[in-house]
Amino acid sequence: MLSANVVLFTALVYVALLFLVAFVSDTRARKGWLGLVRSPVVYTLSISVYCTSWTFYGAVGSAARSGLEFATIYLGPTLVFVGWWYLLRKLVRIGRIHRTSSIGDLISSRYGKSTSLAVLVTLIAVIGTTPYIALQLKAVTASFQVIADATDTSLLGMPTRELDVRTGFWIAAGMAVFTILFGTRNIDANEHHHGVVAAIALEALVKLFALLAVGLYVVFSIGGGVAEVFRLPTAAAVLQGPETFGTRWVALTFLSAAAIVCLPRQFQITVVENADEGHLRTAGWLFPLYLFLISLFTLPIAIVGLATLPAGSNPDMFVLTLPMLHDQSALALLVFIGGFSSATSMVIVASIALSIMVSNHIVMPIVLRLPRRSAGVSGDVKKLLLVSRRISIGVILLLGFAYFVASARSDALASMGLIAFAGVAQFLPSLIGGLYWHQASKSGAFSGLLAGVLVWGYTLLLPSFEGGFISTNLINDGPWGIAALRPQALFGTDGVDPLVHSLFWSLGLNLTLFVLVSLFRDQKPLERLQATLFIDVFRNPADNESRFIRRSAAIDDLYVLAQRILGTDQAQRLFHDFARRQGSRDDLPQPDTEFIAHLERQLAGGIGAASARVMVSQVITGETISLDELMRLVDETQQVIEYSQQLEQKSQQLQITAGQLREANERLKTLDAQKDDFLSQVSHEVRTPMASIRSFSEILLSNQDLSTDQSMRFLDIIHTETLRLTRLLDEILDLSHLERGELTWMLEPVDASAILRRAVETCRGMADGAEVDVEVDYRADDVEVFAHRDRLSQVFINLISNAIKHNTDDAPRLRIVSSVLDGRFIVDFQDNGPGIAPADRDRIFTKFSRAWTAARPTATGAGLGLAITRAILRRMNGTLDLLPSMGTGACFRVALPIRRATANVSN
Repeated sequence: MLSANVVLFTALVYVALLFLVAFVSDTRARKGWLGLVRSPVVYTLSISVYCTSWTFYGAVGSAARSGLEFATIYLGPTLVFVGWWYLLRKLVRIGRIHRTSSIGDLISSRYGKSTSLAVLVTLIAVIGTTPYIALQLKAVTASFQVIADATDTSLLGMPTRELDVRTGFWIAAGMAVFTILFGTRNIDANEHHHGVVAAIALEALVKLFALLAVGLYVVFSIGGGVAEVFRLPTAAAVLQGPETFGTRWVALTFLSAAAIVCLPRQFQITVVENADEGHLRTAGWLFPLYLFLISLFTLPIAIVGLATLPAGSNPDMFVLTLPMLHDQSALALLVFIGGFSSATSMVIVASIALSIMVSNHIVMPIVLRLPRRSAGVSGDVKKLLLVSRRISIGVILLLGFAYFVASARSDALASMGLIAFAGVAQFLPSLIGGLYWHQASKSGAFSGLLAGVLVWGYTLLLPSFEGGFISTNLINDGPWGIAALRPQALFGTDGVDPLVHSLFWSLGLNLTLFVLVSLFRDQKPLERLQATLFIDVFRNPADNESRFIRRSAAIDDLYVLAQRILGTDQAQRLFHDFARRQGSRDDLPQPDTEFIAHLERQLAGGIGAASARVMVSQVITGETISLDELMRLVDETQQVIEYSQQLEQKSQQLQITAGQLREANERLKTLDAQKDDFLSQVSHEVRTPMASIRSFSEILLSNQDLSTDQSMRFLDIIHTETLRLTRLLDEILDLSHLERGELTWMLEPVDASAILRRAVETCRGMADGAEVDVEVDYRADDVEVFAHRDRLSQVFINLISNAIKHNTDDAPRLRIVSSVLDGRFIVDFQDNGPGIAPADRDRIFTKFSRAWTAARPTATGAGLGLAITRAILRRMNGTLDLLPSMGTGACFRVALPIRRATANVSN
């Protein structure tokens, strides 16, 4: 066993190392040698201040008592950091632009720089963090007494006597000294605590190394390997804990996610101490990895501890007592230092964060209300703030020590940590609402916070003192015996887990009041301005404030004010630099609205936004807020949203248009191919008669001995081919004119049935010569249509002649049927010829299409007939269609709208 002197000496050496690291880092930072101190790795390691003695000792205890429930404490922060882009990035950007010094400063600044809201947030933070500080003091005190105890009862993980209050006091005093020395060197939020951050990063590595070392030892030296550990009888009890993944699991995950944002120490490290927004990208994966490694051996240690340590041993101390059981003094000492690191890092950062909030939001408002406060000297406010912060650190640790004494009989470290988590979670509605909801107001935030923290204090904080100065009867029966007011069964909600019960009532009432009051209470102009600057922080920098607030002041008054808060040297640099920005050669800038806003932001970094506004308001001569400019900014924001929606719609339209363009392009390619085919076919059709004309002309010119009969025969051929060429050109010209609508026909009422009869009679001779039987069924007479008489006759003759010329059946037949259907004159031309092949049906009406050439290769014609026929009918508002095949042959249908029809229509 280790003696108390050895443990104490080791702890003092370790503290001296922390002092050395902090001192060297601060010294190098003041010389501008930042280097590793401002690296993303050190930043991420400093965020591990989240892993306190609760994590180091209490996680194993939680696993031994409640199984996998311990994982929720790591799951919530992991989700927040994996999604850093959505919340943490915005918080860091707001913190940098608006120079917020704490979570209280950010919330009060968002809601119109409200002093009352800042005071309330500060009080909640102090009350909520006090149990957490007490937890650290208890863990270090208990672990010191256990490791320094020379008796076998120390293996139970419980001191043989009551917790030594004196040990806890001196531990708190030592932490206070370190925090005061390295955490209160300056008051400017932008001057980071490099020494403290470096020391915390070192402590993060120490506690991680200690947990991994003891974990490896327990699993492989005591347990005999991973598989053997999980075969132990106690493994089933640990893995099958009570109500895994139930309402308590969800509540704990939510609380841990809220705590990583709302705990004052986490806000201090993540937002205030952030030197580069890009560091969040590294923290987004490295911090979850750190949490995974530090929790890696939690279950094995709990399982082995329950299996090997004496019955009744304290699970919170398994990490320490397992090495002690096997006489591993060096490992046990390393574990003690790891737990000591976990506790000290938390207490140091929490004390710094709370002292800043107390000095800025409680001390400063009190000072500003004292008489003759304007009569001061250079740096007097700065000195006052530094003194008040140092005193605040002592008072905060004294409160934590008092809670430690009052709750000394509580066995579970985890329960104390959860009380703190639930307390600071009350910030969440106001914080998230302020970042994303324009209508969130100061009144809503104040009402929700006040109600939520009162319910939290009554339902969770008060019962933690049960058995001390709070009687058991009050907890079990309620005040004055009113069962409906029992702290852990409010309004009859029995049988609910105390934490879930408190969270439901406190956060539920908090959120309800926040929303309802914000909806029914109008915002002040400054609240609207701050809401816009915060919510649209990536689009509206803090400099935009000068667009809306018009202020003026004497430059001498502003300089005196800056000197009092910042000190002479820093005030001179500030004024000199801004004068150069304005293009002035003087050391004093023009006291315009932009400079006053810039000065207020600089002061806010030291004394908070609310106090800075109050102090600046004392020296300015007038202030107006331009509602027109403010509404214009709101309109601009709405326009950006609408423009984004329009871009999305246009993107969809562009996709549709791109599809249409692709279709049009394919159509153009098809038309281009058809054009090439058309030119090729025209060339072929013209070349054939021209070749005949040329050859016979050359014969006539070169042979003078030809007989008269031969000459006449050759001349007749030339004449026939010339007429054929003329007809071809006429048909091409007619089709072109028809397609472009260049022919001006006079459509007049004509008897379509009579024109059909004449066309049939005209083609009788052709039909008789081809031995085609033409059967006509006239079912409609005296039908008038608007048409061109000659062109309609041309249509009928063309269709009849095609059916006669291209019919190759042994008993060729053509049946023509006329009728009236749905106000249209219908004529069907049905033959029993070879028909139209399926592959040719789609192109039968195109130019130079000769679908019958396969059946009768000797058939003549340019293939323009059907194309011209359809074009003529379209000019007369009619149609020409190829009906579906009914077996053999083809059936073409002509349809024309009728002008009127007589009653002489047969079925």
